[in-house]
Amino acid sequence: MALLTKEAEESIISLLLSEGLVEGALVNKIRETLGDQGGSVLNELSKQGATNEDMVAHATAAILGVPYVDLKNIAIDQDILSLIPYEAQIRVKAIPLGEKDGMLNAAMADVTNVQATDYLSNLTGKPIRVWMSSEHGIREMIEKNHGDFAGVKEAVRETNAEEAAKEQSNVKTIVQDSPISKALTTILSYAVRTKTSDIHIEPLEDSLIIRCRVDGVLRKIMELPKNVAPALVSRIKILSNLKIDEHRIPQDGQFTVAVDDKEVDLRIAISPVTWGEQVVIRLLDKSGTSMNIEKMGMSGHALRTVLSGIKKPNGMILTSGPTGSGKSTTLYALIQQIKSEEINIVTLEDPVEYKMEGINQIQVNVDAGLTFASGLRSILRQDPDVVMVGEIRDSETASLAVQAALTGHLVFSTLHTNSAAGILPRLLDMGIEPFLLASTLNVVIGQRLVRRLTEKREFHKSSDIETAAINSIVGDILPTSPDDVAAVSEDLGYPGLPVKNDNYYMLAKGMDTKETPGGYKGRAGLYETIEVDEDIQKMITSHATAAEIMRLARSKGTITMRQDGILKVLSGITSIDEVNRVASDLS
Repeated sequence: MALLTKEAEESIISLLLSEGLVEGALVNKIRETLGDQGGSVLNELSKQGATNEDMVAHATAAILGVPYVDLKNIAIDQDILSLIPYEAQIRVKAIPLGEKDGMLNAAMADVTNVQATDYLSNLTGKPIRVWMSSEHGIREMIEKNHGDFAGVKEAVRETNAEEAAKEQSNVKTIVQDSPISKALTTILSYAVRTKTSDIHIEPLEDSLIIRCRVDGVLRKIMELPKNVAPALVSRIKILSNLKIDEHRIPQDGQFTVAVDDKEVDLRIAISPVTWGEQVVIRLLDKSGTSMNIEKMGMSGHALRTVLSGIKKPNGMILTSGPTGSGKSTTLYALIQQIKSEEINIVTLEDPVEYKMEGINQIQVNVDAGLTFASGLRSILRQDPDVVMVGEIRDSETASLAVQAALTGHLVFSTLHTNSAAGILPRLLDMGIEPFLLASTLNVVIGQRLVRRLTEKREFHKSSDIETAAINSIVGDILPTSPDDVAAVSEDLGYPGLPVKNDNYYMLAKGMDTKETPGGYKGRAGLYETIEVDEDIQKMITSHATAAEIMRLARSKGTITMRQDGILKVLSGITSIDEVNRVASDLS
């Protein structure tokens, strides 16, 4: 904070009072308490929570006649941040904002410190135009950006690709002194901090692009010189026990690293592309994944159906959806729900994504002959009560899963279909007899993932088009009067749903910041579940279509994924844009 004269402090207090930001009675009380001892009224106001650093900094800027910037609401490119070295940012509490008209704009906590301004000017070789910001905001910006990608480009320039290719170490750690190791550590550290699920390293003709998938959406985070690619890919191959000199065929591997005091499992997929080798790194961080089915977004009819299905001693529970829709996580959550010392749970996965205590997990190894089908045969000789098969990919695995369910086992698995009802014809196409399918299926689940809105948000009225869309999708299940709100909301699993309205609905929108791009942070599932009762069984045996089965299920209370999405919109969990992005192909 700027060093203020008594007159300047009084001017700031007067400004805060005139704007209604502090109460006059409180200011008078503090002045009486301080009496002749002196002391800062502003400091006392801050201690009592009546003001905060940002508020005081904004007022100070107005009084001193300097521009103010709230660093929480802006994103600064790494190239600009590097204009002032990290050590200097810490020393004088300053953040570079950019260059204009030959001057360097810099946010400072103490804009009255002429010596600090001169120091920055001499350091950068440019005249400085100061902006006021809070010390707290500057400190957060420094902590957030230091190490993100600062120095990566400089480090990789020093890297000799040929030297990296000659490394022979097999130690699974990235605590090396080589520049390329530091660059890789920095990228992984950034990915873990931002809860990235996948890192894409993509070669172009003249550069190397790094992209991260956060909450299901890819975004470019940096661009490196093309000559870095061989060294970076070689380093990843070494850590993954892959062949460094093989560039013609795809390779898959994995390793574990400790990043920011977290142990993170990494799955590596390397493929030859036009301009080199593409690397995709899947990050599996157990600490950031909820294994609670309700916290994942399942509620109401879907939750009741699933909880009922997993209580049965045998049968199949299948979940479906596109790649990356959270199917495996749902199965882990259901396994967690039923896990106990009294039952033997065995899983067959490719790969084992999350290691769980008390569960016997088997890793598929096709090269060694351990496939889903052969592994499932072996599992059934291990006296299991519950079997989880990572994915039903072929008719042999499907047939074995059905046989396991028929012989008294509870079987969990996944398929790639677009909806819950789509599971049924898919299994029929795999050659499963309709009467076997009808007698073994307990519950089928369809799911997608949407991004959650941030806690900081604003509200707006829905447009006519949005209102019409909401009513066409969930108008028949929303409460029709205030008296029905409690009962309908409890049944659907979303408290405080609005009464059906032909005019508008109040919808939430998250605040768009660097930490929460688009106003989103985290994800929630959209679910639809079908309980396979006698009526559904009859439709299966008569070879009914997925659409016919879903119509019957809806008449029995099933909420579709699209309906679940709109209910989450009305509950402030996500937005209409998100639901349309992931479920526009669903009815």
